[in-house]
Amino acid sequence: MLDTDMTDKVAKGQGFIAALDQSGGSTPKALKGYGIEEDAYSGDEEMFALIHQMRSRIITAPSFSGDKVLGAILFERTMDGTVDGTPTPTALIERGVVPFIKIDKGLEAEENGVQLMKPMPDLDALLARAKGLGVYGTKERSVVNLANPAGIKAIVQQQFEVGRQVLAAGLMPILEPEVNIKSLERAQADQILRDEILLALDALPKGTQVMLKLSLPAQPGLFDPLVEHPKVLRVVALSGGFARPEACVELAKNKGIIASFSRALLNDLRHQMTDAEFNASLGEAIDEIYGASVNKTV
Repeated sequence: MLDTDMTDKVAKGQGFIAALDQSGGSTPKALKGYGIEEDAYSGDEEMFALIHQMRSRIITAPSFSGDKVLGAILFERTMDGTVDGTPTPTALIERGVVPFIKIDKGLEAEENGVQLMKPMPDLDALLARAKGLGVYGTKERSVVNLANPAGIKAIVQQQFEVGRQVLAAGLMPILEPEVNIKSLERAQADQILRDEILLALDALPKGTQVMLKLSLPAQPGLFDPLVEHPKVLRVVALSGGFARPEACVELAKNKGIIASFSRALLNDLRHQMTDAEFNASLGEAIDEIYGASVNKTV
């Protein structure tokens, strides 16, 4: 059973969802962007401890609250950790921020122009643990590189199959079939993906809802039918490699879609900043992303 207050906040709240879910492969890059070079730590434990310190600093910053940040997507180890002695999901809830968790285990090699998710044999156990910690929902990512109808159909089928497993565990799935914004076939891929998602949504049982996390479409407004679909709780957008100013401009062109940015949110933060500098930089990013999520140019 989903928490009704969290559902209401995610469905109707003014704001965006922060993506704090960089995992093993992307953690060194995230730390380097934060100003910590690879020679500053040795081994996974030290690496993950440093990224957890960064996330704790974000979560406890004055500007990171439910006023503008509706939710936050966590990496599994972050979910299992603590912030100032409090379990991370609880720390978020106390700040008015709805906790989600990234559940995918990375991507398969490209086939038919797409990268499916790797198998998740321990997913049921992870979902049960997340539910017990007060997590509201999940997020799972796969990637579309080409406008290949067979590949995109396979991606959507896999996303919805995992989504149904998440729903059965009493959690809200964010399905993330990301279209590579650098693809030369981006516009066509957007169109095929939208149509396949609409078919999959129509096949869901009545009363069932999922969330969608999508790349900002090459054609603004293309995803309006998804935003308006009764089986979609909310559509959120990833920055996909756009710098924050460009991502916010593109986001503001799409009504009903809010941000779920990672790099575009965290890009200006540095380990070496004083707390005042860190909080000011994060607050500026939050304000800009909030503005594009709430104030549309269409």
